[in-house]
Amino acid sequence: MISDKFSYRFRGPLSDPTTRGGTPPVHRRTIEYGMIVERDVAVTLRDGVKIYVDVFRPRDEQPAAPLIAWGPYGKHVPNDPARVPTAGLKPEHMSPITPFEGPDPTYWVPRGYAVVTVNKRGTWYSEGIATYLSPEEAEDFFDLIEWAGTAPWSNGKVGLTGVSYLTQSQWRVAELNPPHLAAINPWEGWADTYREVATHGGIPDTWFWPYLWTRWGASTTKIEDWRAEMAEHPCFDAFWESKKAAFSKIKVPAFIVASWSDQGLHSRGTLEGFKHIRSEQKWLDVHGRKKWAYYYEPESVARLQTFFDHFLLGKDTELKRWPKVRIEIRQRAYHGAIRGENEWPLARTNYARLYLDARNGSLNWKPVRAANTYRYEAVCGLPHDDHAKFEITFAEPTELTGHMKLRVFMSAEGADDLDVFVGVQKLDSQGNVVSFPYYAQFEDGPVALGWLRASHRELDPLASTEYQPVLTHRRVSKIEPGTVVPLDIEIWPSSTSFAAGEGLRLLIQGGDINRYPKTQAPVYFRHEDSVNRGLHVVHTGGDHDSYLLVPLIP
Repeated sequence: MISDKFSYRFRGPLSDPTTRGGTPPVHRRTIEYGMIVERDVAVTLRDGVKIYVDVFRPRDEQPAAPLIAWGPYGKHVPNDPARVPTAGLKPEHMSPITPFEGPDPTYWVPRGYAVVTVNKRGTWYSEGIATYLSPEEAEDFFDLIEWAGTAPWSNGKVGLTGVSYLTQSQWRVAELNPPHLAAINPWEGWADTYREVATHGGIPDTWFWPYLWTRWGASTTKIEDWRAEMAEHPCFDAFWESKKAAFSKIKVPAFIVASWSDQGLHSRGTLEGFKHIRSEQKWLDVHGRKKWAYYYEPESVARLQTFFDHFLLGKDTELKRWPKVRIEIRQRAYHGAIRGENEWPLARTNYARLYLDARNGSLNWKPVRAANTYRYEAVCGLPHDDHAKFEITFAEPTELTGHMKLRVFMSAEGADDLDVFVGVQKLDSQGNVVSFPYYAQFEDGPVALGWLRASHRELDPLASTEYQPVLTHRRVSKIEPGTVVPLDIEIWPSSTSFAAGEGLRLLIQGGDINRYPKTQAPVYFRHEDSVNRGLHVVHTGGDHDSYLLVPLIP
């Protein structure tokens, strides 16, 4: 049921289901891979609208625990390893009927589970009008959970799992605490649509966000018009609040998986979810690998089974011996130490300041007395990006695990706004950049990233901490050309170890730190609608004590 509370805008579908492999729903029951498969089962929602699901369950008809994968991508669309060859997905880790970013029925069904895949309201051939990550969608998901929890083939304990949208939808429905929902597995998914994907630091994403909408837009009815809504809501308001997870309402047991590698998409929201949900039983696993590959690795699937076996099947598993937090401290790509912790962020963190010195491009443990400036060309997309660069070499082994913050004094020559892009990189003992897995498909990732449009610099004093500035995004506050302003820039969480003689580099520039050809990187953000022009000036030392706050772990 669609309300007009949040000023939704709708339009016709972006694609016809038949052009993307969809077929009109016809209920059918078959035996495949030794299990019962029911396709295009109609589920009636509270307002009478019908959506269609596929159900994979044990052939012996014994009661099974439902695992629901809820998303807009099409329940018939498989997770094909060949689709993105650099993602690291291995064909032997999934069957041909594995849904995109969801659980493989051939693994779970023989172990006492039923897998339910969904065409949500208004997508593909399901009835109604599609909204995305909305309160109304959460109510639909609630209804499906209760349908699955009371089905004759169900044991009454429902679990949720899946990556990206399949996680974002979990946050939203878990707020409602459906009676038959017994456990959730948010596996890398944003939680704040405005701050984590539609914009970064108030800078609109001009590539991935519109691309996502096309992936979600196969329908025979109408879909929510993201483009129109973005134009109507350039700042954070009640509309964007309705697209944000309400963590304080979530009480269900949760096994949450995040990564350091999804800077700019899922890393922040997944970790915020663990920090703020009220579940008494919650666990966190944070890795530095590629997200799709990590979800399907046998070790990862076995850990997830340990969690679900406990809460959905009532088995005595090794879950009781798990640390509450398990993190990878990265050394380099695919090399790092795995360590158990009691909480996130780590309570023993020592937040220290590295002061910027524009005179020699250094980072320093002590404040810089002499005032200096560094100017760089602010326009994004130059043949050789201009930037301000600051470095430090660590004299002893150093671990940085947690949130970083850049407090930097800046001005713009001849402009009333600045788009500032921040990158943190690791340097080896020879001064070469050490790259990490990045997003689902890249190998040249940074340690961490941050962004800020200066006119969005107003802080939320209640939500902000010393190490994590949170912006209100409620209004646009331009600056006078040439006026120096302090900017507090959130840098997304990370974990990296440095040997003695290795270093850290801070980049400040006017465009994305990593950029790829559009043909190579549909699954990646870009910020091409920039306010930048002329020169940006970084002010350091003296009265302008610009610094990078880093999380030192003793």
